[in-house]
Amino acid sequence: MLAALAIAVALPRAAFAQAAGTCAGMTVGQLTSLNGFVPFQGTSSLWNTDISSEPVDSNSDNIMNFIGTSAPLHPDFGSGKYNGQYIGIPYQIVDSSQRDVVIKFGAYPDESDPGPMPIPGNALIEGYPKPNGDRHVLVLDKDSCFLFELFHSFPQAGGAWLADSSAVWDMTEDEQRPYTWTSADAAGLSIFAGLVRYDEVAAGAINHAIRFTVPTTQEAFVAPASHWASNDTNPSAPPMGTRLRLKASVDISGFSETNQVILTALKTYGMILADNGSAIFITGAPDPRWNNSDLHNLTTLNGADFEVVQQGTIITPSNVPSGDPPTISSFMASVPEIKPHQGVTLSWSVSDSNYNIISPTVGAVRGTSVMVVPTKTTTYTLYATNQYGRSTSSVKVTVK
Repeated sequence: MLAALAIAVALPRAAFAQAAGTCAGMTVGQLTSLNGFVPFQGTSSLWNTDISSEPVDSNSDNIMNFIGTSAPLHPDFGSGKYNGQYIGIPYQIVDSSQRDVVIKFGAYPDESDPGPMPIPGNALIEGYPKPNGDRHVLVLDKDSCFLFELFHSFPQAGGAWLADSSAVWDMTEDEQRPYTWTSADAAGLSIFAGLVRYDEVAAGAINHAIRFTVPTTQEAFVAPASHWASNDTNPSAPPMGTRLRLKASVDISGFSETNQVILTALKTYGMILADNGSAIFITGAPDPRWNNSDLHNLTTLNGADFEVVQQGTIITPSNVPSGDPPTISSFMASVPEIKPHQGVTLSWSVSDSNYNIISPTVGAVRGTSVMVVPTKTTTYTLYATNQYGRSTSSVKVTVK
């Protein structure tokens, strides 16, 4: 089966050009450098949109009062451990040599992306070395430029992983989850996209919005979120996806160079509400080079220093957008029956899809075909997904 896996993923995980600022230019390893690469660089990506001049939302004062104008800005990341756990959400970067493994699902299989995924057996779990709580796992594949995120994840025998939910993200596009679907994050967003990382701060700029949490959210979401995690209908409660911006009038010149990079990003790109948690906690990755005492100076700012950027359409249970899921015109095998160790080409024609996955053994794919070498009779299923839902089609390859 390992040989079949290696061949099956060769085409969808083909390498991109290796240069600084590109996906393939990232450094393989745990908590390593992206070397200037910024995921989701599509022109419409709200993660990477400069919102410094966008209007203030008409409900800004009510929302900030609800969150708490005296609640301090808090960096939920740093160096070393707190209560025996490293501080922040970790990530790892792999390449095409990383074996794809089976993903099993617990709580949210219907809103999860199926495997296989290139998750290392020793992948860092949020809260390591004594993980509990959300137990997020984030893996970036530098050669395919896909991002894989798991929630409440546990390694299993044989290299498989068990997770309550998962999401696959094409880092070359501005991808969105289906409306009302979760991801590995409550708001249906990518977690990694909003992390504060030491490598980007050291390089002098954070070129994206930052993930944050508040204790209570509304039963609603705004772009770029796709999911709510509340039954609170108070209009002053922030919907998932709410974007806060550090006010332009706030003087940041007295902060350290490191903190000025973070605060400049909060003025330029803002922070995006991604989960229920502590008030105005911004999320980052752990790194031994963080200066915790210096990061603590960020807590001198509070909710009164922030405003809500104009939100656009607020999606509630009464006005969820509707539309057609992708159309799969065809999904077929070049031959229906093969001998052991013989290759077969799977090909497909799909329209209106944001991303495609073939399970088992193949995983996330681009293009219109891939070669597989099954060692036993296998039914392959194509999952095509857009903002309105998912379509599937299957084909059976018999091995005799």
